[in-house]
Amino acid sequence: MTTASGTYAPKPGAAPLPRMIAAQAALEARMLLRNGEQLLLTVVIPTLLLVLFSSVDIVDTGRGKAVDFLAPGILALAVMSTAFTGQAIATGFERRYGVLKRLAASPLPRWGLMTAKTASVLVTEVLQVILLTVIALALGWSPHGNPAAVLLLLVLGTAAFSGLGLLMAGTLKAEATLAAANLVFLLLLVGGGVIVPLDKFGSAGQHILGLLPISALSDGLRDVLQHGAGMPWDDLGILAVWAVVGLAAAGKFFRWE
Repeated sequence: MTTASGTYAPKPGAAPLPRMIAAQAALEARMLLRNGEQLLLTVVIPTLLLVLFSSVDIVDTGRGKAVDFLAPGILALAVMSTAFTGQAIATGFERRYGVLKRLAASPLPRWGLMTAKTASVLVTEVLQVILLTVIALALGWSPHGNPAAVLLLLVLGTAAFSGLGLLMAGTLKAEATLAAANLVFLLLLVGGGVIVPLDKFGSAGQHILGLLPISALSDGLRDVLQHGAGMPWDDLGILAVWAVVGLAAAGKFFRWE
């Protein structure tokens, strides 16, 4: 409406930046949770793997209960499936259909859009962690360790995988992103220390695979939650390097069209 002085009430213009980011993050989270294929990847598959390998003696996980070894690795897998695989596929097709191009023309800055996407990933991961923790506890999991270390590992792991996922989505075609993201998911599931211990790959393979972000995340979580270690600085350092490199590369090479 127009007042007597000729001004508008309410005053037109963009909402405050924090409110725009929060609104976009809420929208991204709702879209993710409504997508059946993404839920299969981010919730159903990790849950099935946790229950199956904890209940059936398929893989030699060493001394102690299998669930004590598997639960930290499955938590790492859940982070990867959401922050990397799911986000890469969803963002790749948004880019293909022109959604990102239109969002880039909105008052929300591009970095704000990426921040909102990362925030939506964190919301989904909270739900994943709660669900998987409840199931693991029901299977006899006995976690212990520093909660702050676990939180730091999850945050750095999310940043690392989010950067790599956005880099893939912003540089490859949507179909190529779909294939590559799923292939990487399967390869890292087998060779990232999630279910199969890294020492099964020999000394050389263990050192090489240990530099991967999924290996650093699963190994760090396992050190804390299974062995009660303090801050796993080596694993945190690997994740920090991947996070910085991935996010910087995504910011530089991401194409919006």
